[in-house]
Amino acid sequence: MIGDPSPRRLAAQLLLILDRDADRLERIDNYMQGRHDDPYMPENSDDEYKLLAKRAISNWMPLLVKTPTQALYVDSFRHGDKAPSGKSPSWKHWQRSRLTARQIPVHRGALTYGHSFTVTEKTPRGVKTRGLSAMRTAALFEDPANDETPHAALTVTRKPADGSPGKATLWDGTHEYAVAFSSYTDPKSIRVEKGMRHGASECPVTRFVAYVDLEGRTVGVVEPMIPVQNRIGQTIFDLLVAQTYGSTKARWATGMAPPLKRDPETGEPILNEDGNPIPLPMNYNAKRFLFAEDETTKFGSFDETPLDGFISSVDMSIRHLSAISQTPPHHLLGQIANLSAEALLAAETALSRMVEEFRTSFGESWERVDRLAAELNNESLDDYEVEVIWRDMELKSLAQSADGLGKLAELLGIPKRGLWARVPGARQSELDEWERLYEEENADLAISQALRRSSPDRAVDIPATPDAEATPS
Repeated sequence: MIGDPSPRRLAAQLLLILDRDADRLERIDNYMQGRHDDPYMPENSDDEYKLLAKRAISNWMPLLVKTPTQALYVDSFRHGDKAPSGKSPSWKHWQRSRLTARQIPVHRGALTYGHSFTVTEKTPRGVKTRGLSAMRTAALFEDPANDETPHAALTVTRKPADGSPGKATLWDGTHEYAVAFSSYTDPKSIRVEKGMRHGASECPVTRFVAYVDLEGRTVGVVEPMIPVQNRIGQTIFDLLVAQTYGSTKARWATGMAPPLKRDPETGEPILNEDGNPIPLPMNYNAKRFLFAEDETTKFGSFDETPLDGFISSVDMSIRHLSAISQTPPHHLLGQIANLSAEALLAAETALSRMVEEFRTSFGESWERVDRLAAELNNESLDDYEVEVIWRDMELKSLAQSADGLGKLAELLGIPKRGLWARVPGARQSELDEWERLYEEENADLAISQALRRSSPDRAVDIPATPDAEATPS
């Protein structure tokens, strides 16, 4: 149990958590940025080897994060029996916070490090939500595996440097505090200013997790792939070494000596600093023919090192990366020719299941953000019927979608208005506009029908009904 310690003690605990996780998160960040562990090299390797090691970096980590992230876009919220999200203050908070775009780094951060955070707060321009980095933010939970509401959270806004103290912001269940500290590990250096109420009934920080176990440990998609990434880097380094030093035939000759550099006046060989004659460089290329006057001279060549094995090894390692990360092979290898629609669907199945898992996890977090925004806008906090509507990222033509939606309405009797959100590419603003136009058309129809009933002998122009369900439900 965490109990209810003082803000200073909470800040000390949270700073220790950040210090404990710093090395692990920095290693993950290094791999995302292409700063990988060096491949194995012989001791005392020269600069040429080190240059090849730098060129051997083939960073697959960003692709493993971007692929599922590009299928995670929140389009709207469904509020049960309440008004559509486009008309609710909580959706206005979403637009005000620019979360249509800013949701992307929140999702990307959770997939990279295993978790990320948002904070929902009142500002002079209304309620807004902003993302918080996992490398600078920590949260305390009584049950980190099951609790959605943290007991307290802290984010570092400036790290201590050059004798200047670091700064952070701390939130608990009722207040927000400004924190100053000189060291992550020295509780005596922490200073906490008097807090002010943040307006919510619970900590306004929300955690987003990619994978979490029953111990509360979080992991993203990068950390488990580091060993495979290192294997790919080592293989590509070996490939570059073989390509640089052994991919061409090496010529040799025995029984002959190269011409020496001689003094033009005396004809004597010129010696170097060690007293040895200086050979002249041989002007040898593909256009020249080698010959020797001495019949004992022999010529030959060493075969080049075949590179097929290295290339096959790289291909195999990338396929392992694809299988372990549930990323379709054609996303990594770029091989998509001659694949049928069924084969593509089968290749995308694992990715679709992974994306659905992330949508389930992130959806719960966005629903809590929506409830926090509603409370700070003086609405009800207990709207647990809210549901996240994710954008349909499946590629299909409008004609196919229209045909399928028409069959759903005709054969299954699903109301046509209930299928609007399934139109590919339909945004919330468009759905709101359709709703407004639909209500206007129905209002015109209702007025025309009322006039017709009141004046049965007079002809009344009745507008064309938009569809068979023109009568308001």
